[in-house]
Amino acid sequence: MPKPRALDGVTVLDATQILAGPFCTMHMSDMGANVIKVEKPGGGDDTRRIGPPFINGESAAFLQLNRNKRSIVLDLRADKGKETFKRLAEKSDILIENGRPGAMDRLGLGYSHISAVNPAIVYCSISGFGLTGPYSTRPGFDLIAQGMSGQMAINGDVGGPPLKVGVPIADLNAGMFALHAIEAAYIRRLRTGEGQHVETSLLEAGLAYTVWETAFYFATGEVPPRIGSTHRLIAPYQSFATKDGHMNVGAANQNNWVRLANAIGRSDLLEDSRFDSNASRLENVEALREQLDATFQTKTTSEWLPILDEAGTPAGPIFEMDEVWANEQVVARNMDVVTEHPVAGPVHNIGIAVKMHGTPGRIESAAPMLGEHTDEILEFAGYTPEEIEELTSTGVAGPDSGAKT
Repeated sequence: MPKPRALDGVTVLDATQILAGPFCTMHMSDMGANVIKVEKPGGGDDTRRIGPPFINGESAAFLQLNRNKRSIVLDLRADKGKETFKRLAEKSDILIENGRPGAMDRLGLGYSHISAVNPAIVYCSISGFGLTGPYSTRPGFDLIAQGMSGQMAINGDVGGPPLKVGVPIADLNAGMFALHAIEAAYIRRLRTGEGQHVETSLLEAGLAYTVWETAFYFATGEVPPRIGSTHRLIAPYQSFATKDGHMNVGAANQNNWVRLANAIGRSDLLEDSRFDSNASRLENVEALREQLDATFQTKTTSEWLPILDEAGTPAGPIFEMDEVWANEQVVARNMDVVTEHPVAGPVHNIGIAVKMHGTPGRIESAAPMLGEHTDEILEFAGYTPEEIEELTSTGVAGPDSGAKT
């Protein structure tokens, strides 16, 4: 008998698409929430068409983000579609949407409308710039948020152009901040019975992660420059060239620095006044890098790592994706979970990053086919078989639904 999951019995009405919202609801579904994914007529979540790669015609991106969920296609422009959505909201604990601000209100499905039928609901909105302010009505994308949050300006090599973070960090962070706010609001609801509207944005989610750089700016009034893989506050803490590639070394305090210098046979560096403290090493970080690069290039990465590990110096390889998924630690932590999809076949999923020992999360099912669970979701909402037939035959609900009024 599997252990219960932390969010068993919690129903989430998921009116999101693309990345930030689905990433948020994916985590809730992993923890046991009943996530009802409401998709639009004419193809559903736009991520279903994002690719390549496609796996037997199914978007790999969609498959990765929507496991454990159930799908219903619902025309929210139709009066009966709005009515159905509200009936689902009445039976839900949490509702999440990531349309442009005002879109749900214009449909009559904003927080004021939904809280009127379910005052206890936790209603979450994710947008590009937030629900207020001069930019609130602008469309938001990860790339734009990375640029406007300062992340691109601080990312890249010294003297090089600004670079976006390799992963869509503003989108992903917005999903995680939404999850944090939803669960905090839900805990509050359990104590008081009161629901509430919570929101976050891609801009704020990107900005919130500029901790070191914002601290630097507030403290000095200076704009922090791009510094490549080095650290703003610690040295040495960066990647170094080896005989056959690169590796990361993080001597994050004085004891680590002493162990590192001794382990690589460079105790002479401990006598050099340029490197005798973290402050002096930061002032002379380029000279320090040249000294360490010259030494590290005498051996391969695989030769250096055991030496540094034995000395207790934090160090690690820089893996390509194939090496990541073959790594013994990643394997040991069950981070590759395979589900079976009716069209795509076996689908590899990134495993659950949080291990809850009392109520562990589980990945039980692949991403749903478009509208796959329409009938059972409508039954959950309280519709009779005859009413379900009417909704699906008129195109209000179901995989082939179109705009009907």
